[in-house]
Amino acid sequence: MKDDKIFLDTNILVYAFDNSAGTKHGKALSIMRHLWDSNLGVISTQVLQEFFVSVTMKLSPPLDIVIAENTVKDLLTWKPVVINGALILKAIALHSRHKYSFWDSLIITAAAAGGAKSILSEDLADGQTIQGITIKNPFQ
Repeated sequence: MKDDKIFLDTNILVYAFDNSAGTKHGKALSIMRHLWDSNLGVISTQVLQEFFVSVTMKLSPPLDIVIAENTVKDLLTWKPVVINGALILKAIALHSRHKYSFWDSLIITAAAAGGAKSILSEDLADGQTIQGITIKNPFQ
């Protein structure tokens, strides 16, 4: 449990770089430090793509592209789960069966492929377990 892998949804990464996010910013930074130090963080190529777009286009002010790129390079050391055809088909099946959004289904599927026991996200139902993975909203 203490050494279980934790999948990060995009919003946690974005809050770590969003100085205007108040207490969510501090909490996200703390989570990132813990996962970096413990080497228990799991992400996917989807999360990296969403992160880059969010921090360079949606934050005000946007994060400098070089900083965003260097952050992505650093996060590549976590060996992100690559979203491939097989994972897309599994996500479609999960979406059809449980009526999650396709994008949330892809997050859940990637977390399972990465061996995560939990997903940190504010977008999914806190406390729910799906495919043996527990959803946790770190801001509640």
